[in-house]
Amino acid sequence: MSDHQNLLAEQRRALILDEVRRRGGVRVNELTRRLNVSDMTVRRDLDALARQGVVEKVHGGAVPVAEATTHEPGFEAKSALELSAKEDIARAAAEMAVRGSAIALAGGTTAYALAQRLVDVPDLTIVTNSVRVAEVFHSAQRSAPGTPARPGAATVVLTGGVRTPSDTLVGPVADAAIRSLHFDVLFIGVHGISAEAGLSTPNLAEAETNRHFVRSARRVVALADHTKWGTVGLSSFATLDEVDALVTDAGLPATARAEIAERLPELVVAGANPGSPGRATDGFRPVG
Repeated sequence: MSDHQNLLAEQRRALILDEVRRRGGVRVNELTRRLNVSDMTVRRDLDALARQGVVEKVHGGAVPVAEATTHEPGFEAKSALELSAKEDIARAAAEMAVRGSAIALAGGTTAYALAQRLVDVPDLTIVTNSVRVAEVFHSAQRSAPGTPARPGAATVVLTGGVRTPSDTLVGPVADAAIRSLHFDVLFIGVHGISAEAGLSTPNLAEAETNRHFVRSARRVVALADHTKWGTVGLSSFATLDEVDALVTDAGLPATARAEIAERLPELVVAGANPGSPGRATDGFRPVG
């Protein structure tokens, strides 16, 4: 981190959280120097992160909170994390969307970022269990009150179901709707991804709904920023063998990239330097 004094508060807090997680803790005086902001600004940022439950304040600084496998942050808390990584992932994933295809978008903040880019892809049919994702498309269609939807606007199907803390709809109603459909591609965010546990979530009902999404899709694309690798939630809903592609960001270590590329047909590292180590790894595709 260098001179970040002009960053928005949420961007600065995302940088702080990444530093806390990467180093296992930070001190206030270190952050003031690295971010070139005041002591009070850093303390306010740490207070905000502590309220979100992602760091624990200690004397002179902060340490990461060790999350239980059942802990599920709310949508607002997660939406402020890894902002640039999510934008990179969304940009790369949007390139996989084909005009006129049927796309499933499971809930989550990365899927929400992707939805904002898919509104420009013509003639899509979008099936989602996220109220937030559905609203992105509905808002894009309402260019002016009383006017018809723009040509090529997506057809959106919202599954229904019981709402979770991350604003996804799950349960028997959602499961029944998804089981009756067939998708060209599923874009699905994750709470955690690992070689052993595959894709996982802390919410049991969400895991079951996600399993139906995976079974109904011809192609499964997982969306996961680098902080998700090695994280394991309470319930797994897909093995890595069931995933066709992973779209992640350049923060993913080279060792993890190599391990994933050995197991998946395609690994897309958004924002990666095309000349970075691992470019020749089977299935590895950097996206600048």
